[in-house]
Amino acid sequence: MIETKRHSLAHIMATAIKYIYPNVKFGIGPAIENGFYYDFDLSDCEKKSFDPQDLLKIEKQIRKIIQQNLKFEKKEITMQEAKKIFIDQPYKLELLENCELQITSYQLGDFVDLCKGPHINSTKEIDLEAFKLTKIAGAYWHGDEKNKMLQRIYGVAFETKNELDDYLKIMEEAEKRDHRKLGKELDLFHIDKTVGLGLPLWHPKGAKLWRIIEDFWYDAHEKAGYDLVRTPHIGHRNLWETSGHWGFYSNSMYPPLEAGQTLEEKKQGKKTTTSEEYLLKPMNCPFHIQIFKNDIHSYRELPFRWAECGTVYRFEKKGELSGLTRVRGFTQDDAHIICSKNQVEEELKKVIDFILFIYKSFGFGINSVDVFLSLRDPKNKNKYAGSNEGWEFTENILRKIAKEKKLNFKEEIGEAAFYGPKLDFKLKDSLNRLWQCSTLQFDFNLPEKFDMSFVNSENKNEQPYMLHRALFGSFERFIGLLIEHYAGAFPLWLAPIQVKILSVAKTHIDYCEKLIDEFKKANIRIEINDADETVGNKIRKAVNEKIPYILVVGDKEIEGENLNIRVRGQKETIEMTKEQFFEKIKKEIKTKGM
Repeated sequence: MIETKRHSLAHIMATAIKYIYPNVKFGIGPAIENGFYYDFDLSDCEKKSFDPQDLLKIEKQIRKIIQQNLKFEKKEITMQEAKKIFIDQPYKLELLENCELQITSYQLGDFVDLCKGPHINSTKEIDLEAFKLTKIAGAYWHGDEKNKMLQRIYGVAFETKNELDDYLKIMEEAEKRDHRKLGKELDLFHIDKTVGLGLPLWHPKGAKLWRIIEDFWYDAHEKAGYDLVRTPHIGHRNLWETSGHWGFYSNSMYPPLEAGQTLEEKKQGKKTTTSEEYLLKPMNCPFHIQIFKNDIHSYRELPFRWAECGTVYRFEKKGELSGLTRVRGFTQDDAHIICSKNQVEEELKKVIDFILFIYKSFGFGINSVDVFLSLRDPKNKNKYAGSNEGWEFTENILRKIAKEKKLNFKEEIGEAAFYGPKLDFKLKDSLNRLWQCSTLQFDFNLPEKFDMSFVNSENKNEQPYMLHRALFGSFERFIGLLIEHYAGAFPLWLAPIQVKILSVAKTHIDYCEKLIDEFKKANIRIEINDADETVGNKIRKAVNEKIPYILVVGDKEIEGENLNIRVRGQKETIEMTKEQFFEKIKKEIKTKGM
């Protein structure tokens, strides 16, 4: 029922806007998760664009319409009638080109729209206080950058005011936790248009956070029996043709780089005598395969577990880019496990345990994880590489292992990668939003395409199985998730800066520098604010930076044995000796997973 109300509210909003802006041109207006939107073109109106103040005016008009108890009248009209009704609405006329001869429309007061419904019977069914218009955004017609940019107004709607209020509180908290906002405030990263959209630049503190996470990752992988490999950022076209990416994954890849001449020669218009084509890698797997194929392997060597923090590049449209969660260049914490058939089940179980260990280490319990088994769409088999037998075997074994591991998983038809089925692990953050992170993919396709083999116990060549897996998914997305999960207030072991020293006056700086040396020798990440400003201002800045511990150093601290320590989130300061503080930090780090 709420979906019907949201859909109806989109039409009511369009009716309100037509009243305020009679010459407006209408796009489309569907219901979406938690609300609705409608696209408008104000080119022929006196006012050419909406502003935030307009939302209040439109909301007021919507409430007037709701109070009129207007009926939603469904009508079947002919194409000729429809073209007459929408003679001044170019976007509706375009939509009519793909309609049947008999067309369904809905009328609300003087406003008629193309729509199959369903709608509520009357506007009175909507609670006057249970909806809100939230934002204005640009949207290309049909989502195509070649088309005109329309103005989209979003709204949210619920059955009751209490539900709306609860949702708005969650959204307010989400805004505070937005990793793009916090990334700027905490001086972690930024995205520069001059460098390119979707290509984050990591500042010193952000790079330090990355390094802390990466060091943890390397240590955990060595303990789990993985070996590290490194591969280049580009690969020859032949590699991607063999792997199948050229044919099955081209929508997400950038065009080839022509490597037969220099930029200078290209600018001069010189023709190439020898041409080579390379592509930015969208994945690391074909490179790892070539490392395997570089030598002859025995069954005694299996399994190979090869891991790499490898940066890959995938094409994303401008409108789909979003902070760290959707970028064009990102670093996958990738690994490939090459094993025999009788090793597959054990390796799958180990990876699942590894994924859950990683999540727990970063503060995400089992209740924070939703698992999805992504399967092939049997109605569209041309999208996928490999044989039916291979798909049936790998899908069944993933399902079996997921059940044995007691994963609470859902099956999703059509979500498999082109080369095999997978288990996707999606994390719930503190606002119960789902984020795609870890993935465990089964690949029977690439071993066949690259003619991979090992010598089995009968001294015959046998094709291995290959498992793709990523734990974070990508460093960028995982760090964005961590920023929002902790609202920037990282646990001590993750915090880029664990302690900040604030000097009261210039005369205290030398002592602060000596303290810094001692802290660094104890492997504590520390920095100083020795600016010529008030201590109160320095404290406010350090609090806003969400530093776990702040030390204020003045005459009393220099002359005495105790440190004056402000703990993040606490108003009262504590005092303890330097040795006690070092011990406290070591103990806290140890209990937090490091």
